[in-house]
Amino acid sequence: MLDRSEAPETTRRNAAADRRMFRSKVDSIRPTYGFEDVSLAPGTSTVEPADIDLRQSFCGIDLAIPFLAAAMDAVVDPAFAGALARLGGLAVLNLEGVQTRYDDPAEILDRVAAAADDEVHDVLAEAYAAPIRDELVALRIEEIGRSGSKVAVAATPAAARRFGPFCAEHGADLFLVQSQVSSARHLATGYDPLSLADFTRFMPIPVAVGNTTNSEAAFALMSQGAAAVFVGVGPGAACTTREVLGIGVPQVTAISDVAAARDAYFAETGRRVPVVADGGMRRGGEVAKAIAAGADVVMLGSPLARAAEAPGRGTNWGMAAPSPVLPRGTRIRVGTSGSLERILFGPASVTDGSENLIGALRQSMAALGARNIAEMQDVEMVYAPSVQTEGKSWQRSR
Repeated sequence: MLDRSEAPETTRRNAAADRRMFRSKVDSIRPTYGFEDVSLAPGTSTVEPADIDLRQSFCGIDLAIPFLAAAMDAVVDPAFAGALARLGGLAVLNLEGVQTRYDDPAEILDRVAAAADDEVHDVLAEAYAAPIRDELVALRIEEIGRSGSKVAVAATPAAARRFGPFCAEHGADLFLVQSQVSSARHLATGYDPLSLADFTRFMPIPVAVGNTTNSEAAFALMSQGAAAVFVGVGPGAACTTREVLGIGVPQVTAISDVAAARDAYFAETGRRVPVVADGGMRRGGEVAKAIAAGADVVMLGSPLARAAEAPGRGTNWGMAAPSPVLPRGTRIRVGTSGSLERILFGPASVTDGSENLIGALRQSMAALGARNIAEMQDVEMVYAPSVQTEGKSWQRSR
């Protein structure tokens, strides 16, 4: 028989159960956007492409075009750095690559390019087992300077303390501390973690830092003296970080978040820290979207590895690919499409937007009424997942 004296308490428990809320992680997932998810919306004005000004000062280096070449062995050597400098951009040399391990890297580059797909990781691991030699670091810096380019070099945090002052003493103009994910709070075992604040304070040349996708991390890096912040975890064509480690943020969101940190830092300090979109761009439209999302400069790897001047022989691979235990990159075959000048300035021989990148950027900015990079960062961006497919059925069927 029901004890009616307990009924009110039972009723209250049942009511509480009815109100019970469970919080799932997926309930807090925020939407993020890549280049294919957005489009740039025309506004009320247009300008002439010839009136577009792409010039800027990047970490004290004058650039005629907002393009950097990635610190990848298949992209940058001293000769390539000179070629890009003559066209107005800047190449970054990988201090832990084949250029600083071998007197003449040509044989190693040939082996990597020719290796079968099922053998290439062993070839890469063997190639990068040779020690880095200080005299070759100094020689490559000298060769880049002789080519007519400013000297930008990159190293991982573990190697930055060794190479930073050395490179500055030997004539480098910019030092990039680059890792898979950079943060202001990095815990390390096996080596004394790099204090970015101390490193930037005592380095006589600007120190750029990458990579990140997080606004708070970017703001902290800027507060510790970073001269520029690079954005992108896993978007590169030769990078498999997203598959291997499961991490990364689509580039439009990542760039926008870091650009917001740049703007907040500038408002508080009066120092404007350039944001570099690193990876995920192959076509002119993606470059335009990266700048509209907030990037001041873009860094390209695989698109420039297709240049005849690139040392990769029509292939490309990332800095993490040579890992003998957990590669986060792979060698890809990009082919050779023509000269570096044609890739950047045309004339284009294809219709997919992968050549004449500067011409495409200028045309996009002109149609949007943006006369310079700062104005391009103010254009309207819309969510448009159908922009790649709308009305394009004939193209897709080819």
